[in-house]
Amino acid sequence: MRCVSRVFVIAVTLLFVSSAAVAQTGIQKGRVVIPSSSLEQFKDLGTRAHTNIRVFVPGEGLMRPQPMVVGPPYAGYFYETPASIACVYQLVTAMSGCNPNTTKTVPNGGSKAIAIVDAYDDPNAAKDLAYFSTQFGLPAPNFQVVYAGGTKPAQNYGWELEESLDIEWAHAMAPKAKIYLVEAASNNYSDLMIAVSKASSLVAAAGGGEVSLSWGGSEFSSEASYDSYFTTSGVVYFASSGDAPGTSYPSVSPNIVAAGGTTLRRNPSTGAFIAEAAWADAGGSTSYYEARPSYQSVVASTVGSKRGVPDLAAVADPSTGVWVYDSGNGGWYIVGGTSVSSPVLAGIVNLAGHFATSTNSELTTVYNNMSVTANFTDTTTGFCGPYMGYSTAKGWDVCSGVGSPKGLVGK
Repeated sequence: MRCVSRVFVIAVTLLFVSSAAVAQTGIQKGRVVIPSSSLEQFKDLGTRAHTNIRVFVPGEGLMRPQPMVVGPPYAGYFYETPASIACVYQLVTAMSGCNPNTTKTVPNGGSKAIAIVDAYDDPNAAKDLAYFSTQFGLPAPNFQVVYAGGTKPAQNYGWELEESLDIEWAHAMAPKAKIYLVEAASNNYSDLMIAVSKASSLVAAAGGGEVSLSWGGSEFSSEASYDSYFTTSGVVYFASSGDAPGTSYPSVSPNIVAAGGTTLRRNPSTGAFIAEAAWADAGGSTSYYEARPSYQSVVASTVGSKRGVPDLAAVADPSTGVWVYDSGNGGWYIVGGTSVSSPVLAGIVNLAGHFATSTNSELTTVYNNMSVTANFTDTTTGFCGPYMGYSTAKGWDVCSGVGSPKGLVGK
């Protein structure tokens, strides 16, 4: 925990060094930091899950903090806001270029519930979510923290940033949905599954909704024994596909919408949105152990007899990352990883308001509509996988699934 904390302190220090000349153009330099909570160890296989977050740290003093106004907390930069993401994915009336500094319209819908499952405790979750909402002009959150094991878990700085990311971006996409943060006692799969069960019961009691899991790990031979945890009626489950080549559990479960990652390309001088491409580091491939589910029959010629992931994709590249507020780690962060795409997609599906009775039903709808250009953007630029050997293609592919969401129909 101390090592991770130092990394975040360094990041915060760099964020607050000013440079007016750079801030005027939006051009940035920096590096990507991977916190220890996102590093998988050999001993973790089949036992512990890890987060899927990466932090973009501006170098040589970039970023100028600006007074509290609705929009980005730092002037002149083009990292993603709730309004800019809603614009890119056409959840609101789109503005030309979807510039994060000038686009202000945020989603104003959502209902029932979204539950976020994470490990350990974020003691500042409620106040940080409220601060994030004020910063970006979102409706006040309806939010509750639940301790899955009945007692408050220990604190972990990497998981704390994960929790801030997850609750803030689920709320950003569906601000009128009830947001539950269900905290597991640890990142052991046994504790996380207790939290999944609790989250499922909360969402079901709210009349339905989504559960988002931004964590995972390499596949293991007994993984299917956990698949039944993702079958509560009225609940649609989402999980990050991972931030490395190949597959990750639980995203490969047939009972989960696997959330892959993309890069949102912007003009570095004007901030205008150019196009969406596959993020090279996002996880994706066919499962070692899970059989192809019925909803993927339409892509059987590509996936063969095994479950293919991801299903959908959304913003994840830390170089084109999203703003996250975490006071426990010092303040504002630019965050990427497929930990972003899972709550974003869960929120968009909630905002759509169709509330499928199961993940299987949700994904049947998605795959039946995958070729409808009004519903999804087929990402056909980019590559991923081992040795960067997979390329995007027309239709479903292992880099971005069926593509990214467009509007609220067909999902």
